[in-house]
Amino acid sequence: MSPPDSPQRFTGPLITANTLHALLAADPSGVTVIDVRWSLADGAKRDDYRAGHLPGAVFADLDTDLSSPPSRTGGRHPLPDIATFASTMRRLGVRAETPVVAYDDASGAIAARLWWMLDCLGHPVAVLDGGLASWPGSLSTETPTPPPGTFTATEWPEARFVDADTAVVAPQLIDARAADRFAGPGHPVAPRPGHIPGARNAPWADNLAEGRFLPADELADHFRQIGLDRTRPVVAYCGSGVTACHDLLALRQAGFDELALYVGSWSAWGADSDRPAETASGNDTDDPS
Repeated sequence: MSPPDSPQRFTGPLITANTLHALLAADPSGVTVIDVRWSLADGAKRDDYRAGHLPGAVFADLDTDLSSPPSRTGGRHPLPDIATFASTMRRLGVRAETPVVAYDDASGAIAARLWWMLDCLGHPVAVLDGGLASWPGSLSTETPTPPPGTFTATEWPEARFVDADTAVVAPQLIDARAADRFAGPGHPVAPRPGHIPGARNAPWADNLAEGRFLPADELADHFRQIGLDRTRPVVAYCGSGVTACHDLLALRQAGFDELALYVGSWSAWGADSDRPAETASGNDTDDPS
């Protein structure tokens, strides 16, 4: 019988460091590990990657590998063209049907973006719960050069990525930014203060305890208290379509099925002066049932 989370039974969306360590020890080629460390202040953390990363891990740049160039209408991290993304995955050695594990040093806040993109395409993928800090083994300074992968994809599924007009009329719309950014006065990188009218605030950091995702039942209770109903679709957004994916992963863990990302997020919505903004804080926490 295959052990839990083995490549043959890889289910995601999370994997523990001990499980990943065991899988790599048994078959280093059985999982593609991708380091996506990035920060708003420094951008892609290539120097940190070179200084030490999980053995065999390749590096993906959020700005250039997981996004297309920023624009006023697309936001800071627009979705890349599907052909370009598929080419990037092949360059990183991603093979068809071979699971991918993404990790960062931000409790999954960045890694979840790659998880969402691959999951939307039906590729087996998980985020390393606890990130780099949870790794029990030694780190490597060797930069691998994997053979070209066989990953293919033809189109982004429309139901999983929505535009501004669809987001604003979503049955349930959540904003993954911290409460101060949700209500204002905003953040220097934001085009203006506030949030999309009707959105509920679901800060991505609230999905965590000591740097790891809360258990599924606790996540379900957390989202219920926010006022979400898992029988209805949810659209998530954030500052630029990255940390919203952390909420989407947590929602998946909590049993929500109909999920979508507004990729442009506040960086696109807020840049359009014709679109309204709210600055009130707090959520209506009435039980949705």
